[in-house]
Amino acid sequence: MKNIRHIGIVVEDIERSLTFYRDLLGLKIERDMLERSAYIDKILGLNNVSVRTVKLSAGDGTLIELLCYCNPSVREKSKTKINDIGCTHVAFTVNDIEKEYRRLIKKGVIFKSLPCKSPDGYAKVAFCRNPDGTFIELVEILDKKSKAEK
Repeated sequence: MKNIRHIGIVVEDIERSLTFYRDLLGLKIERDMLERSAYIDKILGLNNVSVRTVKLSAGDGTLIELLCYCNPSVREKSKTKINDIGCTHVAFTVNDIEKEYRRLIKKGVIFKSLPCKSPDGYAKVAFCRNPDGTFIELVEILDKKSKAEK
């Protein structure tokens, strides 16, 4: 493996999700397109696929790909639990988790807890959900000075 190319997240409402990922989290749209072709049908194992894909980045090369299926229609939304088997969350590194927590709370984002420092003092972490219920982990890496003080 050379690198992680992207993480795909199926969403119900692309505009609502862009409000979350672009406007609230600050990711930048790199590509926005409607995909429908025999190629897409073949690689996904579906028929007559029509999907809007929006690739976003935080600037480090890794992408988040939001997928909004026009056809086939979106299946029933399941409420993933954090300890379910499979991909359960996406983590983002932030500079100041307390500031981000306060800012996102004011915008209506619901968190599972206040930001908490890890037992080893390496990081502060908080989990919230995106508009479709996918868990988002925010992580602030604490420097050595911060670890000694906290």
